[in-house]
Amino acid sequence: MGLGIKYKDQAQIFREVEGTTPFLEYPLFAGTHMVRHGFSTRLGGVSDGCFSSLNLGFCRGDSREAVQENFRRIASAIGVRCEDMVFSQQTHTANVRAVTEKDRGMGIMRPLEYQDVDGLVTDIPGICLVTFYADCVPLFFLDPVKKAIGLSHSGWRGTVAKIGKATVEQMRQQFGSDPADILAAVGPSICQDCYEVSGDVIEKFQENFKSSYWNDLFYQKKNGKYQLDLWKANEIVFAEAGIRKEHMAVTNVCTHCNSDVLYSHREAGNDRGSLAAFLALK
Repeated sequence: MGLGIKYKDQAQIFREVEGTTPFLEYPLFAGTHMVRHGFSTRLGGVSDGCFSSLNLGFCRGDSREAVQENFRRIASAIGVRCEDMVFSQQTHTANVRAVTEKDRGMGIMRPLEYQDVDGLVTDIPGICLVTFYADCVPLFFLDPVKKAIGLSHSGWRGTVAKIGKATVEQMRQQFGSDPADILAAVGPSICQDCYEVSGDVIEKFQENFKSSYWNDLFYQKKNGKYQLDLWKANEIVFAEAGIRKEHMAVTNVCTHCNSDVLYSHREAGNDRGSLAAFLALK
């Protein structure tokens, strides 16, 4: 039957994994048989009201018990364990943390011991990296040669700061990854048609992206505002980091266009739940 997601084009970027708690996965990553991964929807949970139903944000105002049950459900669906999860602590930085064994369970089983972390990398099998969304851009990374992974949250600030490139660099430093080996994906997030921004945001992009990219990244409207393409921006960041075009999967799913299936901050403001991205080495 499908989840009712509206795709921007016919490209097979995602596979819809249906079931009691459905999620999206990338054939690019699933085909390696090296990871368990997924991107949640708002379907299949126990939360109600504006959090309906699979809210994965403990700080949204939802009941802790409901969110814990939601995590149990999505973990079971993807094939990971809550005890093995490690959360980000997102503040729209380009900070990337190398996750070690001592971090296992941090954010869900016990309090976080770090702040201002929007990206996570690890080479430890079983540890499940988790980051959170409601329009911002999830970035997934897998080095099948060094057997290492990365997962980063890239809003407009993170995109300007090129957290995708910072994640690749951290994987290179920590694990010896060659960017040419890395598989990378841009996850469900707000599309250019839905993402209006002001001139001060565009100025930051003009400062950090070559002028030859500007026509692909944004255009100005009669009201003086701009429509910004975070998908294209992160694709450019991937390329600048040394990732090969054939190793990229760039989303064709907009959170705002699909706010009945995915949480969208632009659509609902603060009265909403949170989506999450999950990535673990087998």
